[in-house]
Amino acid sequence: MGTAKGRRFFPLDKKLRLRADHWSEGAARVAARSGLQTKSFEKAAGLYTDATGGGMSSDSLRRITEGFGQRLEEKREKEAQQVYAPIEPQLADNVVVVTAPIQEQANISTDGGTVLLREEGWKEFKMSVFSEVRVKAVPPSPEDTHPDPQVTLRRHSYQVGLWTAEQMGQHQYLEGVRRQVEHCQRLGSANDGAVWIDRITTSNYPHVVYSIDWAHAHGRLSNVSKAAFGEGTPEAQQWRQKQVDLLWHGRVEEVVTALQALDWNHIPCLEDIRNSPAYFETRKHRMDYARLRQEGYPIGSGTVEGGISTVVHSRMKRQGRGWKRPHAQAMLAALGELHSDRFQLAWQAVC
Repeated sequence: MGTAKGRRFFPLDKKLRLRADHWSEGAARVAARSGLQTKSFEKAAGLYTDATGGGMSSDSLRRITEGFGQRLEEKREKEAQQVYAPIEPQLADNVVVVTAPIQEQANISTDGGTVLLREEGWKEFKMSVFSEVRVKAVPPSPEDTHPDPQVTLRRHSYQVGLWTAEQMGQHQYLEGVRRQVEHCQRLGSANDGAVWIDRITTSNYPHVVYSIDWAHAHGRLSNVSKAAFGEGTPEAQQWRQKQVDLLWHGRVEEVVTALQALDWNHIPCLEDIRNSPAYFETRKHRMDYARLRQEGYPIGSGTVEGGISTVVHSRMKRQGRGWKRPHAQAMLAALGELHSDRFQLAWQAVC
């Protein structure tokens, strides 16, 4: 054992190319991947043993996994600071590395979920998902002479963190540069009706074709019908079906008129439902579903809803004490890279 500038070093560690924690680079990489893919660090330690034949404690595996995530978090925060510096900001193209660029058509969906933080309770994280869109024409049939094309979303990438809306906007933009979506021939964005999502997305991508998630709009009409006519009544079902059909076929103005015609003074409901006429009126330009479908734009935000579940909640949503905030942010950074199929690239970049 020797010393250098007050730090101890072990000649054998250097010879064996061991890290400062005395694990080999390969062992640490396997441990980190296991720590991200498995529901707990205890189970991940067992998988590590099965895969390598060697032992590693759950605490060591946790430190390796969270340490990897912390370095990723430091890297992406540095990138954001460089691009959004108030003085002498750098061009994003000179800061981020282009990875898996999308060539023709892309979609961006954004939303939020919750994770339990120690001493803070359940707190919101925000996520943006970037997807390549493939559109395939469907041949006409006697029943449908103008069928909608088949739309498939693939090659997803994720940016997720415990961020404000403004911070999410920054990381959404940087991920867009990484995937080169500004160079796509067509760019769409399907989301729920949250104002903050609309604001950051249209600010980052003014040319985006923005739409309100179909299931969200459909669900709001269902809630209105229950409040106005009674849940499960024939009147509620008839009103809802008529408005849904109109909306599906692009006749949103008629839906707005029907909503405004209801006697809201005599409808007992939550304020959110009561605001439905204004909600549809102010967002009707985002609800031309017939045109959007015919032109091959996604009208659902399932990629981000699925991402919240599979990328984050399946690994991090748990009862008990929860996560310390820095550890949660580190895990979110690492999980985003893992599920973007960039684990190996990310490991090489920061480890």
